[in-house]
Amino acid sequence: MESSIKQGADALFILLGAIMVLAMHAGFAFLELGTVRKKNQVNALVKILVDFAVSTLAYFLVGYLVAYGTHFFTGAETLAQKNGYELVKFFFLLTFAAAIPAIVSGGIAERARFGPQLAATSVIVGFVYPFFEGVAWNQAFGIQAWLKAATGAEFHDFAGSVVVHAVGGWIGLAAVLLLGPRLNRYRKDGAMSAHPPSSIPFLALGAWVLTVGWFGFNVMSAQTLDKMSGLVAVNSLMAMVGGTLVATLLGRNDPGFAYNGPLAGLVAVCAGSDLMHPLGALVTGGVAGWLFVRFFTLTQNRWKIDDVLGVWPLHGLCGAWGGIACGIFGQKALGGIGGVSFVAQLAGTLGGVAWALAGGFVVYGLIRKFVGLRLDAEQEFEGADLSIHKIGSTPDREVSW
Repeated sequence: MESSIKQGADALFILLGAIMVLAMHAGFAFLELGTVRKKNQVNALVKILVDFAVSTLAYFLVGYLVAYGTHFFTGAETLAQKNGYELVKFFFLLTFAAAIPAIVSGGIAERARFGPQLAATSVIVGFVYPFFEGVAWNQAFGIQAWLKAATGAEFHDFAGSVVVHAVGGWIGLAAVLLLGPRLNRYRKDGAMSAHPPSSIPFLALGAWVLTVGWFGFNVMSAQTLDKMSGLVAVNSLMAMVGGTLVATLLGRNDPGFAYNGPLAGLVAVCAGSDLMHPLGALVTGGVAGWLFVRFFTLTQNRWKIDDVLGVWPLHGLCGAWGGIACGIFGQKALGGIGGVSFVAQLAGTLGGVAWALAGGFVVYGLIRKFVGLRLDAEQEFEGADLSIHKIGSTPDREVSW
């Protein structure tokens, strides 16, 4: 009796986590919708939803097998065992996998073709992401065992600072570089066209939805009820606060920075949220807020990399910082629980970044070479909404109705 209650409770626990992270995809959609120009809002909404659907098929049929060696090609009777725990675990981990194309989407917004991006999603979620996921979270290829023998600890990434966010951010950087900047963004005379967010309320709504869902993302990464830790929740909270305050201060009250600040902090705390002291999490989040503001400004203005939502600084850099911060603030000397090695964290983080960059350049490079990644100039000028979806976000009523 007791074991069946535990099975049911575990299945429900991880299912609630899956639902909360599924809700985060609405956050991705509204964050992108609020940031892009008005003529690309519909595209942001449709892209995130359809990317999620494609991700589900790719991860169910291929990706989960690559990462965990588990397939679902058995009878439903077998799948329903243990209250269907294995199935809801797949659902939970799918919502993480589908975050990769949702992250990339924000970088390539306003100029990417629809079909080729869906093709890239299927390859990334079916193979590129789960390959590294298997290495970090399922002992694939003995890399974790080798790290433990060499440094005394495995690479620790509790909820995916590196596995999900850094991988997504660095794949996104490759895609952005291959696409090139939006039309007229950086002009020949050296001037820049500023594209302010189309809707601060929608951008803020997206950030709030992501922030709330993140507590499912982090806390439910325990995967069973008996491993649930309130420390993870409060560390997530403190990192969110640290990111918010630093980004608001450095961004001089700019709402775009203020609302990306909590996301930067939450990205960074994923890896060590189960090990750090709340004050360590606060510092981790604060540094992430600084990283986002500093490098978003550098990429856009000095390096002329047109990463529309700043997914490389937000997910790529803050995710990598999170992997490393886990090796610093997870140490007992700094109030953490211990059992981590700075060298292992650095090695695992650099490995994830290298794999993501290589994967991103291969997948998007091949698509660019053979089918093309980018809308043509006329379509981009008209906007992805009318070019791809044949309707704007707020169509004017026509006189002839």
